[in-house]
Amino acid sequence: MKIAYVYLMRDDPMVAEIAPNHAAYWHGLELDAYAGGPFEDHTGGLIVFDCSSLEVARQHVAGDPFVTHDLLAASWLKKWSVQSLVFARN
Repeated sequence: MKIAYVYLMRDDPMVAEIAPNHAAYWHGLELDAYAGGPFEDHTGGLIVFDCSSLEVARQHVAGDPFVTHDLLAASWLKKWSVQSLVFARN
């Protein structure tokens, strides 16, 4: 199943210090179909990946350094139904 993990950061100077650990953690999981990164304004980010269950996805999120250091203001973990969109060009 496809999983979408959206997270918003607290306004905390420690975010910049922990960000490399967060990125290394997610890359180190070597998840299938992984794509992720910060929002352009660095207020949070989006990670999508394939996972066998929502429970396993929750375990991955629980190990995220942003979570373990209590740096998130909010987060959402959802099953995601990816659909292709085609936009007509004028």
